[in-house]
Amino acid sequence: MMKKYKLGGTFLLQYDALMDARYQRLLKDLPAGTFEIGAWWELPQPLIEKAGLKWRGRYAWDWHADVGFSTGYTPQEREKIIDVYMADFKNIFGFYPKSVASWFIDAHSLNYMYEKYRIVASANCKDQYGTDGYTLWGGYWNQAYYPSKINSYMPAQNEKNQIPVPIFRMLGSDPVRQYDTGINFSRQGVITLEPVYPEAGGDANWVNWFLKEFVEGESMEFNYTQAGQENSFTWDAMKKGFEIQLPLLARLRDEKKVTVETMEKTGLWFKKNYKITPATSFTVNKDLENSDLKTVWFNSRYYRLNLLWEKGGLRVRDIHLFDEKFPSVYTTQKATSNECTFFTLPVVDGYLWSKPHQLAGLRFKAVINGKEELLEGGDPVISDIIPGRLKISWPLKAQKGTIQIDMNEKQTKITLVGAGALIWFLDLTTAGSFKLPFKAIGTRRLDAEFEDMKYGISTLQGTFSKPGGETVFRISPERNTIKLDLSNGN
Repeated sequence: MMKKYKLGGTFLLQYDALMDARYQRLLKDLPAGTFEIGAWWELPQPLIEKAGLKWRGRYAWDWHADVGFSTGYTPQEREKIIDVYMADFKNIFGFYPKSVASWFIDAHSLNYMYEKYRIVASANCKDQYGTDGYTLWGGYWNQAYYPSKINSYMPAQNEKNQIPVPIFRMLGSDPVRQYDTGINFSRQGVITLEPVYPEAGGDANWVNWFLKEFVEGESMEFNYTQAGQENSFTWDAMKKGFEIQLPLLARLRDEKKVTVETMEKTGLWFKKNYKITPATSFTVNKDLENSDLKTVWFNSRYYRLNLLWEKGGLRVRDIHLFDEKFPSVYTTQKATSNECTFFTLPVVDGYLWSKPHQLAGLRFKAVINGKEELLEGGDPVISDIIPGRLKISWPLKAQKGTIQIDMNEKQTKITLVGAGALIWFLDLTTAGSFKLPFKAIGTRRLDAEFEDMKYGISTLQGTFSKPGGETVFRISPERNTIKLDLSNGN
């Protein structure tokens, strides 16, 4: 099908597939340049034993984090495993792979692959909580980032502290629904572009909607998604989804609305254009039929922020800060559990701090007729015309004013214009009973601690307070403006 629609792509080989003569024959016959062959970094029994290590898995391929992934091995063992894979790959194909991806690859392995074998691109899983025993939560939400040398899930703030290999986020998450699907359960569901999911990547309505918003939404520098699938799902499960997606991708390519290319080529493009991680966004201006939801994901090397519009209201659903000094234990030590967790620094978490009918978030409120009420508005207008800035205008209904939100890589500024002397503010509420990271709420600074890392946010304009009741903290404007420094002092 890829040949039929003249769509190139990347095939990443797990070691047992790499060593299978059938895959070797199949892939060697593909035209170089159009198709790329790289490495999929899950570690099956033949690779571990060839590296001289004892296999601890339940099966010849075991998805547990302490067995089937690099996190399950010491840094020295990881280097041995990499060397064995790379030697066999070069012996078969005549070159070293330029792209290496997996649900997750630790920073030590990535840096070793870069320094010794000069890989140019990597990818990890979308944000997820608990799926298959893997939690990646709070990271650079889409597109790509340069990781910290001590934590490959954490975007670096400075060139000297980053691994110079962009990590792309896989699978094409639903920007509206993926984030908080599964609040009722201990593990999340999956709503992605993957062709095997009948209500998402295997559904024509969803695919057309997703790619329309992907192409037309404001993305600042660039937007990115990965269309593809693990072949362990087998062809019958993914056939329908690919038959929907591939002709649509080919048409969008022909219309010059998307570029379809190999991961290596995208990695080289990213490295040529960005010395440090850029600010990007993923915007949904119109949701699926019978839904009024709209969302904006903003990402920079310092923080991510998510806005969600629903039934006339606006909620800041998520804010996480990034800090290259926040280490991952898996960089230097091997995992001792069959599950792995990777986090950044939470300020607002609309998933983990929520319950099904009590969703956490920062909400826009005002005092109206002596009572605190949620502000209501119309459809937002979003612009990325000014480089490095995302501007949002949200017209209010009853108050006749407009909330203007201006985000750049370090700061978010919120201003109310044209509404007279309205008393307005943002309140953070959660579903209660959750352990929150906040240690001190001062007038100008909110101090927090998570996994022994101290961090915080400051106001350059506006004040923090603790009004009591269910409100964790309140942010009030000065001269109708709130200006937050979200760079954590970096």
